[in-house]
Amino acid sequence: MNLETRCEAIESCYEFMLAYAAQGLPDDAGSPAGSQVRELLVRATAALTGLGEAFAATVRDEALQPAERYYAFIDVLERDARSALAAMDLVLAQPGISSQVIDNLNASIHLRALLTDLFLLDEILKLQRIRAQSATSI
Repeated sequence: MNLETRCEAIESCYEFMLAYAAQGLPDDAGSPAGSQVRELLVRATAALTGLGEAFAATVRDEALQPAERYYAFIDVLERDARSALAAMDLVLAQPGISSQVIDNLNASIHLRALLTDLFLLDEILKLQRIRAQSATSI
């Protein structure tokens, strides 16, 4: 799974969780939204596993410079991914996932740190790709 696919899975899960939290459901049993929240959480946790490696591959494949600055950020990304993964796994281990539990997960500093990392990377990679395209079209 490449970096973009992983980011999409994580961001889609978060966006759905925002809507799920607003529904006031006591648990995820018997509702389409409940089964979807579990499914998206499972996809997001799979995307978190190996996220640092996927970023490193992007740095190599796109020859991003200065490479050492990008590689230094991998430690931050992996730490935040591990923390968010632990929180998501804890939620998935529950027999019922209420809207309130999801609301608390959404508010978790661990998930917010990860999302901020991903938003930062997304913007930086967009700019780098635009610059690379501009350089090749000259």
